[in-house]
Amino acid sequence: KPSSLMININIENEYSRLKTVILGIADDLGVPPKESDAYDPRSLYHIKNNSYPIEDDLLREVDSFHNKLIKHNVDVIRPDNINNCNQIFARDLGFVISNLFFLSNIVPNRYDELKGINDTLNNLDVGVIKLPEFMHIEGGDVIVHNDKVFIGTYTEDDYSSLITARTNYSSIDYLKKMITSKEIIPLELKKSNTDIYKNTLHLDCCFQTISNDKAIICPDGFKNKKDVEYLVNYFGENNTFIASSEETFELTSNVLVISPEVIVSRLKSDRLNSWLENEGVLVEKVDYSNVSKMSGLFRCSTLPLNRE
Repeated sequence: KPSSLMININIENEYSRLKTVILGIADDLGVPPKESDAYDPRSLYHIKNNSYPIEDDLLREVDSFHNKLIKHNVDVIRPDNINNCNQIFARDLGFVISNLFFLSNIVPNRYDELKGINDTLNNLDVGVIKLPEFMHIEGGDVIVHNDKVFIGTYTEDDYSSLITARTNYSSIDYLKKMITSKEIIPLELKKSNTDIYKNTLHLDCCFQTISNDKAIICPDGFKNKKDVEYLVNYFGENNTFIASSEETFELTSNVLVISPEVIVSRLKSDRLNSWLENEGVLVEKVDYSNVSKMSGLFRCSTLPLNRE
């Protein structure tokens, strides 16, 4: 439970030492969803193939991630448990830019998850900004990088028919007006309700900054080649890990950076983990193979509130 002390919030990037984070929980998920209830193609695929994860496996994986955070002295807050509700992916419920907390307008079938973090939000040292209804945005699409904010979006006409399209263009216009001190950079993602290979659920499933000048980029997740070229140019080829199609599919970019020296990554991301270790990073490897079946990994399960 959050203490009665105020929680300070401050996020200027994705890599400064993590001080306070909300980590999702895997308790009381309820029965596996039906095909008609799935809201991303990867979950749908596993529901159809009877390989949808069971709660015990999910609990074990989230616990082992929790232990790594505690090991590195991160203050971990957990949501209140809500019965029959998947509360693993805390990232999408909101996002912090500098010292502002924005509550996301998430897809309607996820509204219940917001109740789980109410108490925590009441303890923040700032008011929570409730975004206007027209503005769809989820935290997984927002990557803060000092004077820039990268935002995953989708602008095609079929936006409203795609449950996988989570962040619309009006939200980008709105944020440009709200946050004038940072450059807001939209990046278009591939979207599909049904094809697991043609859908990028959120920006952090294909891109992540891991230090001031280093990033992981999965070209296959982007709709436009020019966005990929822009990112590779911006960080420099020697500073970017370029993921293969298979690595993109495995959500390899969805690591959690505890500090520039410590990164939590998938046990099976061999090539990335070696690359990071060659860069002098301590890679905390966690088996997240069951959680990943629901379209998210470490960044998706965490909502950072404060970094140094």
